[in-house]
Amino acid sequence: MGQAAMALLAAKDVSAQQAEQRQSRGVPAPKIRDIRVITCAPAGPRLSVVKVITDQDGLYGFGCASFWFRADLIKPAVEKYLKPLLVGRTVDRIEDIWQLCYDSSYWKNGPVLNNAVSGVDQALWDIKGRMADMPVYQLLGGKTREAADAYRGVDGKTIPETIENARKLIAQGFQHVRVQVDPDLVYGATHGGAGVLHDKAVFDREGYIHRTLALFEACRKELGGDIELIHDAHERISPTQAVQFAKDLEKFRLFYLEDPLSPEDMAWFHIVREQSSTPLAMGELFNSPHEWTPLISERLIDYMRMHVSQTGGLTPARKAAAMGEIFGVRTSWHGPADVSPIGHAANLALDLSCTNFGIQEWTGFNESTLEIFNGVPQLKNGYLYANEAPGWGIEIDEAAAAKYPYDRTDPSNGGWPGGEVRLPDGQVNKF
Repeated sequence: MGQAAMALLAAKDVSAQQAEQRQSRGVPAPKIRDIRVITCAPAGPRLSVVKVITDQDGLYGFGCASFWFRADLIKPAVEKYLKPLLVGRTVDRIEDIWQLCYDSSYWKNGPVLNNAVSGVDQALWDIKGRMADMPVYQLLGGKTREAADAYRGVDGKTIPETIENARKLIAQGFQHVRVQVDPDLVYGATHGGAGVLHDKAVFDREGYIHRTLALFEACRKELGGDIELIHDAHERISPTQAVQFAKDLEKFRLFYLEDPLSPEDMAWFHIVREQSSTPLAMGELFNSPHEWTPLISERLIDYMRMHVSQTGGLTPARKAAAMGEIFGVRTSWHGPADVSPIGHAANLALDLSCTNFGIQEWTGFNESTLEIFNGVPQLKNGYLYANEAPGWGIEIDEAAAAKYPYDRTDPSNGGWPGGEVRLPDGQVNKF
């Protein structure tokens, strides 16, 4: 084909796009004018939010890109790499922009890139909702439920303390509670002890298992059989221990056991599934569809637990949810304190619009966070309700955000709280 013919086809394509824009809204599609990253840490965990600003006055959107443990890498990933790629492009081609961002670095599926892409992706969904004058869940097909059932986690230094804290949540209307006992034991904050060959934080696998089984024995006795109980193993035990642990928990009828295995040990899910009826949840460390696809398609888990920004944003998360619907796997998106309120709003949009929703993790927001983020989802009697304003329904006070910078005195430099954790013999333990 000659150059003249190619130029004519290109001109026709541009003309067709312009005609489509005129027919759909009567004005040219907004274009990306600027992309910035807002950083803050109002509750401790480091939050990163991407702001995509268009060439139309007052039209912008926010997206969660929070990666607590390597937070300083997100801002340059967005502003040095994605911004030059995207400025000048129209905001209405979300899928196309996601694919462009994802493929542009050639190496992909890493947490830094995925969170950076997520920030842009979620911001574009926010913009689309603002343009349509609809909350994002409406763009995903509308509500399949009025609100999303939520759970919160409790712990205690002792089993009675954990149970008492669980009672407080139940009194607030929660019917699902995640229980842990002795945070020092669970997260490896203890030091020293018999047989310990180093001076770092220690994780005692056998002690953790025995204490947790005793916790569930007491929980069922004290809280009864109607309350749905959840537990997070946090990938800390060996694969063979995970198999036995899931079997031992069967009699306590958990809602689910979370992260019994690390991503490196996923082949063991076949064995856990074959030998135990305890429901399983997995995914908060996943970055790639190559990780969650086999677990879903082979029905090796009951709940997908991905961190939405870690997967690359709302666009890939809704595809994973649709896949789960086909195979009978429900959603339980990761919702800890290191997800920004924008990220929680994205979780909730998926919760409301997906028929295979299971449960939503919820941590709540302190006063400092609410000073920055206005319009966050509301919790009522154990259920989460969306802000009905367009987009995510959230505005950010950037001046307030600047009052809560990252803690630069943190000795772990934003790493896992507790930092270095080892088994008694000195081997580094997984987290």
